[in-house]
Amino acid sequence: MIHRREFLKFGGGAVALAATPGAALADTVYAPAPGAWRGFEVRTRLELAEAKGPAQAWIPLPSFAADDWMRPQDDRWTTNAKTARVVREPRYGAKLLHLAWREGEPAPVVEVVSRAQTRDRAAAPRAMTLTSAERKLYTSATTLIPVDGVVKAISDKIVAGAKSDEAKARAIYEWLVEHAYRKAATRGCGVGDIVAMLKSGDLGGKCADINALYVGLARSSGLPARDIYGVRVAKSRFGYKSLGANAETITKAQHCRAEVFIAGLGWTAVDPADVRKVVLEEPPGGLPLGDDKVGSARQALFGAAEGNWIAYNSGHDLTLPGATAPRIDFLMYPQAEVASARLDCLDPDRFRYAIAAKELTA
Repeated sequence: MIHRREFLKFGGGAVALAATPGAALADTVYAPAPGAWRGFEVRTRLELAEAKGPAQAWIPLPSFAADDWMRPQDDRWTTNAKTARVVREPRYGAKLLHLAWREGEPAPVVEVVSRAQTRDRAAAPRAMTLTSAERKLYTSATTLIPVDGVVKAISDKIVAGAKSDEAKARAIYEWLVEHAYRKAATRGCGVGDIVAMLKSGDLGGKCADINALYVGLARSSGLPARDIYGVRVAKSRFGYKSLGANAETITKAQHCRAEVFIAGLGWTAVDPADVRKVVLEEPPGGLPLGDDKVGSARQALFGAAEGNWIAYNSGHDLTLPGATAPRIDFLMYPQAEVASARLDCLDPDRFRYAIAAKELTA
């Protein structure tokens, strides 16, 4: 934890970090690079046993597309719902399956199968521009990611002296790697309330917290940035147990990644949260930042990302069609309501949903 008094004193010189770690040892290298596309099938089964009252559910579908690393494909489902329709949220393009069951249906159930292709990515020169509408969208505030107040104050101090977009983007990344930490007790992937984190000086959390901090600090500096919400679907090819799904069941393998738009590079992957996950979870656990395995991930995760993860969407502040409960901050987990009461999406055993993934070979 950072003491608040010390935290708010950080000046431009305080973010001058040690040089990015050099090449790691051969058996600890984490180095995603574009290669062959991989196909995956994600199967989500949701059951609302003994539903007492009208029941609805919303299942996120892969809808985020990027020419160089993510290709959503088809979705199909079987269900006893009265209605089932695909809905695309207009602002971010987030796609979901909305289901509604007849009142009195004793065992509402749905199984959704989605297919997508993905591959590793790495930063490379790209002649990409944003429209004015895109730039506005990805530099604007959301409910939990404001771009003024304490967020702007801290961002200004971090990027002071940076001479380019890339220098700003990297300064924020390195600052978070140094000062944030993965908090094992955080439920799910976290909430993403970045003001509460910055005001308390406690930058502990998981991916939806730490990477939301990256997005807020980047937007406050004038850099377009976004969270992308998805799920890990396969082991890491580089042997990092903490950075992959290590079983076919991926019910609790959700992960959000961040991107920042850098002139000359376009949308660039950044994932300080996964660096801190390596620190906490990579065997034997509790690794120091100077460890070779941490250093290799730290070097790669500014600019690169492994293709063992499927993206759903980059939406914030989403209103679920037909819902009676309030809007949600982001859509990464299945959602459901019974008798107008929202179920706890972070408790899949009581909620009764399960997600599995397999790699397609044909």
